[in-house]
This record gives sequence, structure tokens and C-alpha cells, in this order.
Amino acid sequence: MPSIPAARTTVSRRRLLGGVVGLLGLGAAGALTGCAPGKPELVPSDDAQPAVTVRAIDNRFEPREVEIEPGQAVQWVFEGSMEHDVVAKDGSFVSELQQTGSYTHVFDEAGDYDYLCSIHPEMTGVVRVTGAP
Repeated sequence: MPSIPAARTTVSRRRLLGGVVGLLGLGAAGALTGCAPGKPELVPSDDAQPAVTVRAIDNRFEPREVEIEPGQAVQWVFEGSMEHDVVAKDGSFVSELQQTGSYTHVFDEAGDYDYLCSIHPEMTGVVRVTGAP
């Protein structure tokens, strides 16, 4: 059996290994994209006077929990050096990613509304809507 020169074998192995690694990387990226839940559709900000203001700053919501009555609004004010958004776990309110500005949502029904920042899942909060309108 004829022997293959060492240099040629090394180049072929490198190309083969590079191709395999590239395909694995593309496959992993495709799998993550296909399996990752997408951000829900944006819900426009309401034009209402807020009863409570929450700051989105430094990868946290301040205050993290707020309580309001039905028919009242919460306003999130975006500050700091990073973009954040507000995404209700049930999709009832969803803001754009933003570094500055605000987003307001009116809560008509009693209940607990958990939310987070879609790119910083450690940023969580809850709006508690209690009582009657």
C-alpha cells in the first residue's frame, strides 16, 4: 500500500476537522434558534397617567413588586447603559428593547402579572392588581 506524505495527511485532516466543526457549529446555532421561544408580539404602550413607576436599571426592576387597583397603570422607565424590555409571562404586555424612555400599561383585571426582561431573565418583577375598580 503506498504511503501518503505526512504533510498532505495533516492538511487533509485539518480540512476535514475544520469542516466537521463548522457543520456542528451551524447545526447547534440552527437548533438553538429553532427551539428558543420567541419574544411575544409587542403590545403598544398605553397613554395613561401611571399610578406607580418602576425603574429598569442596572439589570433590576426597582421596585421589583408593585400593587395597584384595576384600571390603574404602571409605567416602566428605562435608565442606565444597557437595553431592557418588559415582557409579561402571559404576553399581555410587551415593550420594545430600549435604553431610555418609558413604557406604560393599564391593568384592567385583578391578578398577579409576572414579568421579566427578555435578554436578562434574572430581571423579574410582579404587578399585583387587587381590589375592585
